[in-house]
This record gives sequence, structure tokens and C-alpha cells, in this order.
Amino acid sequence: MFKRSLFAVAIVLANQSFADGGRVEEVTIIGDPTDAQQLPGSAFVVDEQALAKFEYTDINRMVRQVPGVYLQEEDGFGLRPNIGIRGAGAERSEKITLMEDGVLIAPAPYSAPAAYYFPVAGRMSGVEVLKGANILRHGPSTVAGVVNLISTRIPDAASGQVNLEAGEYGSNRVNANYGNSGENYGWMAETHQQESDGFKDIDRSSSDTGFDTEDYVLKARINSDSQAAIYQQLDVKFQYSEETSDVTYVGLTDTDFEADENRRYGLTSLDQMNTRHSSANLRYLVQLNQQLSLTTTAYYNKFKRDWFKVDKIDGSSFGSLIDAANNGDQNAQGILDGDVDAAVSIKHNNREYLSKGVQLVADWTLADHQLQGGIRYHEDDVDRFQPTEVYQQTSGELLFDAISDPSSSNNRVEEAEALALHLMDVWRVTGALELTLGLRYEDIETEQRRYSDVVRSSSTVTAENSVDELLWSVGATYDLNNQWQLLAGVHSGFAPASPGSQENVDPEKSTNYEAGARFQADNLSVSAIAFYSDYENKVTNCSVAFPCGALTSGSESEGESEIKGLEFTLSSSLYKNSDLNIPLMVSYTYTDAEITDAADSSNQDGDVLPYVPENVLNAQIGVELPSGWSTYLNASYVDEMCVENSCERSGVDDTFLKTDDLLVFDLATHYPVNEATSVYLKVDNLFDAQDIVARSPGGARPGKPRTATVGFKVAF
Repeated sequence: MFKRSLFAVAIVLANQSFADGGRVEEVTIIGDPTDAQQLPGSAFVVDEQALAKFEYTDINRMVRQVPGVYLQEEDGFGLRPNIGIRGAGAERSEKITLMEDGVLIAPAPYSAPAAYYFPVAGRMSGVEVLKGANILRHGPSTVAGVVNLISTRIPDAASGQVNLEAGEYGSNRVNANYGNSGENYGWMAETHQQESDGFKDIDRSSSDTGFDTEDYVLKARINSDSQAAIYQQLDVKFQYSEETSDVTYVGLTDTDFEADENRRYGLTSLDQMNTRHSSANLRYLVQLNQQLSLTTTAYYNKFKRDWFKVDKIDGSSFGSLIDAANNGDQNAQGILDGDVDAAVSIKHNNREYLSKGVQLVADWTLADHQLQGGIRYHEDDVDRFQPTEVYQQTSGELLFDAISDPSSSNNRVEEAEALALHLMDVWRVTGALELTLGLRYEDIETEQRRYSDVVRSSSTVTAENSVDELLWSVGATYDLNNQWQLLAGVHSGFAPASPGSQENVDPEKSTNYEAGARFQADNLSVSAIAFYSDYENKVTNCSVAFPCGALTSGSESEGESEIKGLEFTLSSSLYKNSDLNIPLMVSYTYTDAEITDAADSSNQDGDVLPYVPENVLNAQIGVELPSGWSTYLNASYVDEMCVENSCERSGVDDTFLKTDDLLVFDLATHYPVNEATSVYLKVDNLFDAQDIVARSPGGARPGKPRTATVGFKVAF
């Protein structure tokens, strides 16, 4: 296995637009919000202007205005988001293709797609979400959608910006960048530093429950003269970040949540995540002529983390202890309260991830056809070495007892090697009709190897799999007139199974349909898109965070499933003249998702899919004055969600199997001191709504409480 010696590979251009002077300033997969309205499928861009309205640093808050996106909060800060699209699983965002500047950024997209690393959202200048026929430009996962984060661009001239924040719960942030450009060069350096003491209180402890992160980015560019017969550009980007977060997997019983939703049990006082991430990207663009360009990108990402967190209590999972306490077990409640002694196993979830590859993409304009072909060779792996420390909870204190060497399941390496090719044709058939035709091929080999001893003197291959899949897509837009556009599309959905899966576990496969209409006028933009996903095989990748019954590794087939729904967006101004502008934006998603044929799984026909809300609504309204003073209010509503497939079965008690429905308001106001300086006040969760936003992996969890922050921004 792993004998291929292929060099070169593909994609990362999608929509590269040439700035004034011929330079390619950034890599996007959609472009700007106007470009999103021309694609044969659902696409949404949260641009720099939209992000600046609320100065969000939480990716959950950034993308909740995007239709078709579902979010399962976990820590209240968005450190490790769970993003799902159109009913595909939200668990650690593993069923979406996650990228930064067009490059795969999940720690190990093939061998460990669960995104325990997520780029620091506060330094991003935009977020793109792509669904539909165009998704086949990207992969590996095509069942749901693509999320591409856009980092700060190199400025056109010598300039910089500093953004300082201070807020409740010991929250502080600084984001600073500076760069310069000349005729044949450009560079930019940036840092983002953020910390918080956290909003939870640990029983019998003064420890923080927040986080401390630091992130550094350096970009550089050299390029030929814009008038050169063959334009060339070389871009390099380096990134490094560290994070310490005092977060836990353990939630609360419902009774304890009702009494104090921001409480944490004392047995979690030692829980802490420590991470380091580094990446390097090298991109070379050559524009051979006005019709043909080639882009080659090499990338390298390394991520190391150790999440020291409660694993078992008296030999049983902490989730089962909370379940027992929810059902009236006084001994279980006593252990959680610290009144009953117990053995607490805290595992070092110590893992190292490596992801690297080379991509090559060619764009060719030929008459009425815009052709793109690409090839990518990729390797990634995850190395787990996870010993456990045992503490005795005695009279409410945690006293160290012993260290337990990792079992073979916690002493393993998983590897993946993948070759991907794609070919897309955007064909302008007539002045009104445009077709998008796509093919994608994925060839993936995976292997899991377990070690029986800590020195790793011998290993056993416990699982290996090989899969190759040919995917296709067809999309169309038809302009009825200058205001109305119809769109439709169908594409193959694919997501590889976990490397811990045996050969008899097929990858996740679906056929995805969408159709809708768009309307655009001077002061109004509306779109409505219906979607339907027919899953031949719905797969859950099992983990401690989202176990499959007793399984915490590998994959489990849930059988055939159907997901259908509607996405609706509206953007307008309720009132606009030279003295006042009142912008309004509304997005709504309806989803119906269920298992239609449970096959050999433990589920039943008609079971729901977890963490898929039926209704999601987001609305923003603002007041903008000629002076630059602006105020915005955001309202976000999410229906209750089932956390297990069985929660709506006849006769099943779903008391502890659903989250609460949630309505949260955020407010922000900005005041310009002068052309270069502004101040702002933002209040997240204005009315302090803290309901149950999640129950996985064990216990009820709240969102962030009302938090006020003051910011100061200066450009120079």
C-alpha cells in the first residue's frame, strides 16, 4: 500500500479574478455576493463588509445567516464548530469540504475528517458556502457542500489595521496586520490574539473555563509585469497558531442545567485542550494567454493536540453517568456533585495529524465554453497515542492515582492516500441558457494500524479499505429576463468512510437535486431553492463525541435516507435615501430528514437524522446614517433538534433526546471617530437566552450568555 509515486495535482482556482494590474489577489470558490447569484445552485458569500457589521469571531455566528447550514454549538466560542449542510451530519464538520483560501484545511480530510482544528475565524475577511453542481470542483466530500474561509488579502499599497477589543468574562482580542505592494511584489503579516476566562464556573475550583489563542500569518507575492506576454505569479503563505482551552466534553443533567446552566462539575476541573497548528502553501500561476491559465499549489498542514478530558467514571462513560442521574439515580448525582467518591479516568486524547498534497488546475476559455480540469494527489494521517491518568475523587477532590498505558485502540495510526481528478464545463448555450457539466473521480486507499505496546515494537493492520468513485453533475440557469432567473441541478454525493471501517462498509453516497428561482431588482434580491437528497447509504463516522452505540471508532451504515427542504433568502432596504438606509436580510431553511430503509443497522425505517432542525430562520436589520454611524440587530432562531435517531419513534421517551428551540439576538453599533478610526459596541445574546443547544457527547450544554464587548479599530 502507498506505492504511488505520482507528482502533481489539482484544483484551487474556481473563480480567480485578476485585480487591476493583472495580479490575482485572492483565491475564492465563488467570488463576491453577485457572483453567487449566477451559479446553477445554492451559493452564499459572507463578505468582509458583512463580517464587519458584528465583528464576530465565532464561525457559528458568521455562517448562521447562510441558508441550508445547520450548527451544533458546543463550547459557546466556536472553537471546534459542528457545521452541517442540507441534512448531512454536523459532527465536527466532517461531511463538508473545509478549505482556507481554496486549500483543504481539515487536519486529515481523508483519514480523520472530523475537524478538531478550525482556522481562527476572527482573522478571516470572508466565508463562502457552495452547494450544487459546482461542488464537484472540490472534494473529498460532495454530499453536502463546501466552506471556504478567505484570509486577509495583501494590500495594494503600504497600509495596516489594528483592531482591539475588551469585553465581559475577561475577554480580550487584538487583530493586527500590515503589508505593502509594488509593481512586482507584495507582502502582508498578521496576528490574531484572543483570550477569555470563560463563562462557566467549576464546582470547588477557581480554574478558568475559557481559552487563549494566538495565530500568525505571513503572505508574500512576486509577479511579472502586468504587460508581460506570459504573466506569472508566485504566492507563498505561512501560518502558525497555538491554543489552550479549558473546555470539557461533560455537560449537565437537566435538573442541574435548570438550576445553573453555566455550572461545571468539579470532576472536570483538570480538562484542558492544548494545540499547535502550522501550515505552508506555495502557489504558482502562469497565464499563458487570455484563454489559458495553469495554477499549481503545494500545501502542507501539521496539527498536534492533546485534549486532556474526563473519559470514564468508575469504568463507565460519563454520558452513562449523566443518563443515570437524569433518571433519578442518586448515587450518580452524588458523584457529579462530588459527594460520592469515584475513580475518574482522564484520557490524554493526544493526536498528531499531517496533511499534504499537490494540486494542478487548468482553466481554458474556448468559444462559449469555460473549461476547468484538475488533478490532486493527497496524503494524510493521524497518529493516536492516548494514555489515561486515573484520579480518585475523594471528598470532592481529585487525587492522582496512576497512569494507564493506552490500549491498542488508543495506540494506532490511520493513513490515507488519494488521487482526485475533476473536469468542469460551463457552457453558454444561448444568451439566456447556461449549462454546467462536471465529472469527478476519487481513488482512495486507507489503512488502520494498531500497536500492542507503548514502544510500538510491533503492529497489526486492523482495517484497510480501497474505494474509487466516479461522480457527475449537471446544472443549468435560464434567464427569463433581466430580473428573473430559473436554476436547477443534480449531482452525485460522496463521502469516504472512516479508515477504521472494514471493507464491507461502503462510503456515503447520494444523488442530490435542487431547483429554484431568483429575482433581482435595484433594491430587492430574493431566491427560493428546493433541494432533495436521496442517500443510497447514509454513514456515521463513530467517535467519542458522537458514538455509534458502544462504538467510538470506524463507521456505521444507517441505511437509505431522504432529505428534502427549502432555502429562502431576501435582501432589501426597507427605506433608503440620502439621509438614511435601513437594510434588511432574511434567510430561512426548512428541512425534513429521515431514514427510509434502515437495512442492517440498529435504526428503524422512519427514524430521524440527528442535529437536523426542521426550521432555521435568521434576520438582520440595520440603520445606516450618512455620518457612518451604523447599528445592526441580528435575530437567529433554530428549532429543537433530535440528538439520536430514535427520538421520535412511537413509544420512545424523548425527554432527554432533544435540544431546546432557541432564539438569540445580537446587537452592534459602530461610530466613526474620523476616516481612519472607529469605535464599536457589540452585545452577543442581547436577551441572555441560554437554553440547551446540544446534548452530545454527554449532558446538556448552553450557548454563550449575554456578552458585551467594546472595540477600537484604526487603519493606517
